[in-house]
Amino acid sequence: MTKTELDNDEIVIATESVMNQIFNIRGQKVMLDFHLAALYEVENRILKQAVKRKQNRFPDDFMFQLTKDEWQELITICDNLPEGVKFSPATPFAFTEQGVAMLSSILNSERAVAVNIQIMRVFTRIRQMLTDNTELRLEIEKIKRSLDNQNKNIELVFQYLDELNDKIKRPPLLPDREMVGYKIGGKE
Repeated sequence: MTKTELDNDEIVIATESVMNQIFNIRGQKVMLDFHLAALYEVENRILKQAVKRKQNRFPDDFMFQLTKDEWQELITICDNLPEGVKFSPATPFAFTEQGVAMLSSILNSERAVAVNIQIMRVFTRIRQMLTDNTELRLEIEKIKRSLDNQNKNIELVFQYLDELNDKIKRPPLLPDREMVGYKIGGKE
């Protein structure tokens, strides 16, 4: 179950459900209009009409409409898109985190505000995970550099040992002397 309502009218949406509806398009984390409409429990056309009436509240960094190519690519790679939406002639709107926050101000409903609060928490959690992930990557890179330096140092030690080994004068293993033993088939 993706959505439930508690006795105190606090709306709870599963974090995983919201995270599965966040896409990376044009280098931004966005949610699509039909997913947001479902969360707000309004028709998608109502959401789009409200946005179009207040277009000045949604600059390009808050919302943009997908191109046909972007929409086709998303349909190709996503298996959790609703069937009716896949075949719609209009491409959906994509809302960034700021655009989602702005939606609650134009929809004017308690549900929109409550849902937006939860969505903002999910976006914050994603940002925190990315930050943690970045810190982890930096630590791994630091360890790699350290190991690379150690490998170079070990190679240098072996190179010095080889050079030292070449410089040391060693006595021959057997001194020059007359062979001892029988001579077979040869002249004396």
